Amino acid sequence: MYKISQIPDAYKEKCITADQAAGLVKDGERISYGLGCSAPYDIDISLGKRIKELKGLEILGTTVVKDEPYAAYLESDSNEQVRFASAHMNGFDRKMNKNGRCWFIPILFNELPKYWEAIDKLIIQVHPMDAWGNFNLGPQASDLRGLLRASREVIVEVNQNMPMALGYETELNLADVDYIVEGSNHQMPQIPNKAATKVDNQIADIVVGMIENGSTLQLGIGGLPSAIGKKLAESDIQDLSGHTEMLVDSYVDLYEAGKFTGNKKRDKGKIMYAFAGGTQRLYDFIDNNQIVFNAPVSYINNIGVVASIDKFISINSCINLDLFGQVNAETAGYQQISGTGGQLDFAQGAYASNGGKSFICIHSTRTMKDGSVASLIVPTLPTGSVITTPRSAVHYIVTEYGAAMLKGKSTWERAEALINIAHPDFREELIKQAEKMGIWTKTSKVSG
Repeated sequence: MYKISQIPDAYKEKCITADQAAGLVKDGERISYGLGCSAPYDIDISLGKRIKELKGLEILGTTVVKDEPYAAYLESDSNEQVRFASAHMNGFDRKMNKNGRCWFIPILFNELPKYWEAIDKLIIQVHPMDAWGNFNLGPQASDLRGLLRASREVIVEVNQNMPMALGYETELNLADVDYIVEGSNHQMPQIPNKAATKVDNQIADIVVGMIENGSTLQLGIGGLPSAIGKKLAESDIQDLSGHTEMLVDSYVDLYEAGKFTGNKKRDKGKIMYAFAGGTQRLYDFIDNNQIVFNAPVSYINNIGVVASIDKFISINSCINLDLFGQVNAETAGYQQISGTGGQLDFAQGAYASNGGKSFICIHSTRTMKDGSVASLIVPTLPTGSVITTPRSAVHYIVTEYGAAMLKGKSTWERAEALINIAHPDFREELIKQAEKMGIWTKTSKVSG
């Protein structure tokens, strides 16, 4: 720590340009761009300018929220110069993965801060320093403390547009920073609100009908969570709280509708989250706001913490699932589409909560590129599929045709329940396949 009188001079001594920061990167180094909105903008552009000079570089990211690909990727030619790894695939990660340039890091999100080790440089954007020498890390405390512990050098890119996120472990002192780049104040990356489809709204109606007054919500991103948030905002349900890994615009909608009181929650009055991504409206809501509380994912996603909150409601989605109740939320065949994230953390925590419910939501079908329609409830998961949530941890599966409660059900009861919420056009074929698999027979069918 510096004395107050030393802070201005120490700050100036550590200031360098983005080009100088990129010039510090050496062959074979392992670099992290952090997570959420923390990925650098100016330093990444500068690194892109010299990326072809380097060899054996690796750049790591976790659930990075960006509206354009890394310059270090666009300007490089091969993995001999730089390769990438991600603990949660976004759209740009998927493109790099298809090109053989990005690998996936399997995680349990609640454990992530403990995973990081031997990182040469952590390069992240931060909110400007205060008079006491503290930079705010922005709305992504998630696993940054673990990254800071594991990093040999810390380079920050100051961005005036980074919202100040209040919470726990959200500050970084000047004494723990090696270099400072005063950035070009690039706008925070935007995630537009995706319009809900007719099926999204049908599923939302089912889920909202199972939520009680006094519940605490964990919502994800996309058309379905937006539909659920909108319907809750328009409903008679009251006295809600928020506790989620990713804070999205739906929480602002619910707050403005007067639904969030936090009165029934252990963290009274606070909307708790690990990282954020959305529109400028969300970032404005976060900035220096005592209502929203940013904290490490090791707390937010901790199963015991979630379980201690009564009426915890977890709402997630998936890619497909089988008649055993095994859920794949990550892959299409061998192609990595997303990541485990906190789905398993919240599925277990919500079920253990007093009065809690865990929902995994999915459209019953998908229209393929050739125009054919496929059921997303399948007899067995396709080769290459990853099981994100094992059958033993699944509580409710919801499609537009209803909700299937799987806890405590035998294999034939699970198959029966899932076939009942599959698209009607596929139910007979699913029955035939279930019979071949020996997990369902007509004599098992529940009457009434």
